[in-house]
Amino acid sequence: MHRGPLFVGAWSSLMGLCVLALVFLGGCAAPARPTYSSSEASRAQIPGFENIRAHADDPRPPKSVYDPWRPIIGKDKPAMLAISGGGAGGAFTVGVLSAWSELGTRPRFQVVTGVSTGALIAPFAFLGTQYDKRLRSLYLSDQPRRLVDLNWRGLGVFSSSLLQGNALREMVEDNITPEILDQIAREHRAGRRLLVMTTNLDTQRAVVWNIGAIASSERVDALPLVRQLLIASASVPGIFPPVSINTVVDGRLIEELHSDGGSSAQFFTLPEHLIVAPSRTGEGKLHIYVIINNALIPEFSMTASKALPIMARAYAILLKSQTKQGLIALYNFTQRSGIDLDIASIDEQVPYSMADPLNSVYMRTVYRIGYRKAFGDHLWTQYPQFTIPNEFSGATKVSSSR
Repeated sequence: MHRGPLFVGAWSSLMGLCVLALVFLGGCAAPARPTYSSSEASRAQIPGFENIRAHADDPRPPKSVYDPWRPIIGKDKPAMLAISGGGAGGAFTVGVLSAWSELGTRPRFQVVTGVSTGALIAPFAFLGTQYDKRLRSLYLSDQPRRLVDLNWRGLGVFSSSLLQGNALREMVEDNITPEILDQIAREHRAGRRLLVMTTNLDTQRAVVWNIGAIASSERVDALPLVRQLLIASASVPGIFPPVSINTVVDGRLIEELHSDGGSSAQFFTLPEHLIVAPSRTGEGKLHIYVIINNALIPEFSMTASKALPIMARAYAILLKSQTKQGLIALYNFTQRSGIDLDIASIDEQVPYSMADPLNSVYMRTVYRIGYRKAFGDHLWTQYPQFTIPNEFSGATKVSSSR
C-alpha cells in the first residue's frame, strides 16, 4: 500500500520517526490547550452551524426535523461514490473519473464521500465532469512536490509535525474558492450530499462533515471552515500539523484537534451501526461505488532490520488490512440489504520509494492504470477481490468474502 503526504498520504517512514520521538520526547510538547472532558466533547458545537457533523459510530438519528444529511431521491436509482485515502495513489481515482467522463457513463452521484486524499478529490468529483481537467492538473503536474515544506524546528521532534503544512494550505485555498463553495451549496440545495471525514485526535472518533450544509449556510466563515476540514482530512498525524477546530460547549471555547480521516477508516459509506445491522429492505434502492487508491495485493519488498523501516512496513500492512476488512464488512451489508456494490482498486505493483513520495512517474502510472481499466471495462468488481500475485504462489487464485 503506497501512501505519502497528502496526495501524499501517510509517509510511513516519517510516521515511525514521529512515534519514536513521542516516546522519548513526550515532555517537549506544544503549548497546552485548555482541557475539556469527554462529556463536553460530545456536546461541543461550532458556533453558528447546526447539524453539520456526526460521528461515524453514533447510532442516534439526526436531531433536526429537516435532515440536511438525507439526499433527495428522484426516479432513478441513487448512486454513491466513496473515494478512499491513498496519498499519491489518488491519481488512480483521477484516471477513473477521466475515463468515465469520456465514456459518457459516469453517474450523477447523489452522495460523494472522501477520506484523506479522497477528501481533496471529492468536491470536484461531486461537481462533475467539468472539473476533470482541474484534477489532472493537481495530480499529474509538479504541484504535489511543493507540499514537502520541512519544519526545520527539530524536524518535527519539538513541534507538532515534520512538515509545516503551509504549502498544503495554500493549495487548498487556491482550489477551494468562493465560486466552488457556491456550486457545492447549489447542489446541496438540489438534494445532493458531499461528505468528508476527519479524525478527532482527542476523542479517537471519526467525524463526518456535511460540506454541502456548511456551504449552503451562507455564513462568511463557511469557506474557511470547509478549507480547514479538507486540510484536516488530508493531514497525516506527525507529518502535517493537526487542524484546530474551535467549538463551544456550555458557553466555553474549546479547541479540538482534527487530522487524517484515514486514521479511522480508509473510506466512508454509511454509519457503523448500519453496516453491522440485521438485514434491511434495500433491494434496488442504492448503488455504491468505492474507489480504493491503493493496491490491496501483497507487495514484496525486503525490510531492513532496523526500528524505523520495521515500523513503516508494519504501518503499511495495518492500513492495507484495515481497508480489506472495511470492504468485507461493506460487502456483507450490501448482500443483506440488496444494495448494488462496485469496487475498484489499483491492484498492480507499481515501483514506489518512500524517499520520493510525490514521484510524478508513480502518479502518472496509477493514473493510467485507472484510465485503462475504466476504458477496458475491467475496473469494477461486485465483491472484494484480493488477488495473490504469481510470484507469491504460482497462481492467480482470487480470495474474497464470498
